[in-house]
Amino acid sequence: MGYTIDTIKNVSIAGHGGTGKTTLFERLLFAGGVILKPELVESGKTVSDSSPEEIERKISIHAALAHIERNGKKLNFFDTPGSSDFTGDVILTFRAAEFALLTVDGRSGAQIETVKLWRNLEMRNKPHGIFVTYLDDDRADFNRVLADIKDKFKVTPVPFTLPMGAGAAFKGVIDILNEKAYFIERNALEKERAIPDEYKDAFASACERLIEAAAEGDDVLMDRYLENGTLEPDDVRRGLIEALSANKIVPIFVGAALKNSGLVPLLNATADVFPGPKTAKDVVVEADGTQKDVALDPNKLLSGFVIKTTYDQFSGKLSWIKVITGNLSADSEIFNVSENKKERVGKLFICQGRKLEETREICTGDIGIITKSASLKTNDTIFSAATGDTSTTFLHLRLPEPVHSVAVTAIAKKDDDKLGEALIRASEEDLTLKYSFNGETKESVVSGMGELHVNMILDKIKIAQKIDVETHIPRVPYRETITKKASAEYTHKKQTGGHGQYGKVLIEIAPLPRGGDYQFVNAIFGGAVPKNYIPGVEKGIAEGMARGVIAGYPVVDVEVKLIDGKYHPVDSSELSFKLASRNAFRAAMKLAAPTLLEPITNLTVFVEDKYLGDVMSDLSSKRGKILGQDTVGGIGEIRAQVPQAELLRYSIDLRSITSGTGSFTVEFDHYAPISGKIAEDVIKAATAFKVQEEEE
Repeated sequence: MGYTIDTIKNVSIAGHGGTGKTTLFERLLFAGGVILKPELVESGKTVSDSSPEEIERKISIHAALAHIERNGKKLNFFDTPGSSDFTGDVILTFRAAEFALLTVDGRSGAQIETVKLWRNLEMRNKPHGIFVTYLDDDRADFNRVLADIKDKFKVTPVPFTLPMGAGAAFKGVIDILNEKAYFIERNALEKERAIPDEYKDAFASACERLIEAAAEGDDVLMDRYLENGTLEPDDVRRGLIEALSANKIVPIFVGAALKNSGLVPLLNATADVFPGPKTAKDVVVEADGTQKDVALDPNKLLSGFVIKTTYDQFSGKLSWIKVITGNLSADSEIFNVSENKKERVGKLFICQGRKLEETREICTGDIGIITKSASLKTNDTIFSAATGDTSTTFLHLRLPEPVHSVAVTAIAKKDDDKLGEALIRASEEDLTLKYSFNGETKESVVSGMGELHVNMILDKIKIAQKIDVETHIPRVPYRETITKKASAEYTHKKQTGGHGQYGKVLIEIAPLPRGGDYQFVNAIFGGAVPKNYIPGVEKGIAEGMARGVIAGYPVVDVEVKLIDGKYHPVDSSELSFKLASRNAFRAAMKLAAPTLLEPITNLTVFVEDKYLGDVMSDLSSKRGKILGQDTVGGIGEIRAQVPQAELLRYSIDLRSITSGTGSFTVEFDHYAPISGKIAEDVIKAATAFKVQEEEE
């Protein structure tokens, strides 16, 4: 059937690893009639975990998308990874969806990744709710989990469903919104019945809370509620739609997905009251960098955003498009603003897990796929080819920075280019994976969200491309600088047959504040160095700064002033002044008390309270400076500044300290001086590397 912006709902199912996201996703497809038989994750046959690496590891690695038709609506559900190593795919679904449903384990409560995702959603002001899983387990306790959620997130969730029983006695859920009970049926979908008398009081209390939540969504409804003490069912639904769209309330659902419990009420709530594209906004960036919100509007010309790029062995390159305005039609022409290119769209598809279904049109708010595009890549903006606006783009995905890096080489030199091409393609698919060649350290470096992330990518390439790869810890990009003023004079003079070479310069160098980088001041008066030779002077200084005098690292935070010089009317040239300036800079630097600088990073670590002491002790041993810590509901957040050199294997160290439960983010902050034994070791390693380079 044809859909419109009014009949589309996009929901991201996210949460900590092992909280049942894929199982819930699979069982929702079963409840919605998409599949006849739900599969277990262990079988490797679920709709969403379809790649070889997902089947082998029994975890979700990529975001998957499937849809269900319910009450005249198309419900798009994303299944997302739970490991922090693959958080990039979670973030892109938050951008594409209007609502996020976080799964929380009914046995353990909200865990670290769920806390981090919650913060991300709050930062976006993205409407979100909770589904409490595994309530059929003897260790599950809904009331305890509810208290844990209130403590960790400082919210009071609004129950849309309530559990009937617990553990082995769990027999189903009560749908508060529709005033029905759904009982577990062995190997079948839950069955609708009347609410048992023993749960009437709990239902009445939850019903009152739901009506209050609906009244919060609209001032008129609040007045009506205060006047009458209740609301009519239609008013309740209208109020809930508005309250959820405005992110004023957090709905909570319960169930046991493996027993097909809690699915029907969730599907009905998604179709009936969850926010959709009509109340959502996206963000555009103008040519001058100004950002502004734009509504999703079917009455405007086509615009869309590429949220994801994948490669399929049968269909080739797949570009996942969220349509923001207008409609995207098959056999039409689009304009890729990011690449400034027009392109012909052939066939269009929608996802049903690994299966692609051909369609003629993708409406506003929906998500579809363009196959085999020549130019599209993740973060690209597309417009109708008829539009006159070629300067506005949609805001790029806000993805976390990689935290784990390795230097990679192909064991067989002949495979170097092949390895590079495979890594470039992998980084196009996954923007949290970075691949680059560091000319300073002469290394090809792959960076990702953790050891598992990077290893999985490399293993995939090894198998698919039949390339043997070796890895090692990458070299740290140290810098050199000076700590006092100095001056030096240098004359470059070379006489050969015919014209010779002559250039003389006197320079003065002085330290700049950290982050000052480089400043050149031409203080020449009277033409001692003609203007046409000044570019040569600057090139020479740049060459001198490229390799410092301590360990050969680039020089930063220096002001260079050209004070005086001398030229020859015949023998002088730009080259002569470049060589003179390079040597003058090196001579001056040796007199300016040079020192080494190391990169310092901002580190944020998320751990359970019981590991706080061990983590902080480890950071202290890594020369870290603790900036602060917070604890919310048993989850600790440690903020510190730590030298990059100490964090090259931190993903492995933290996993060992926290039994695999901790996670962290890291970003470069500044460079800081080092001396003593640490500096000696850096110089020794740099010297050894230089010798190795010369031998090769």
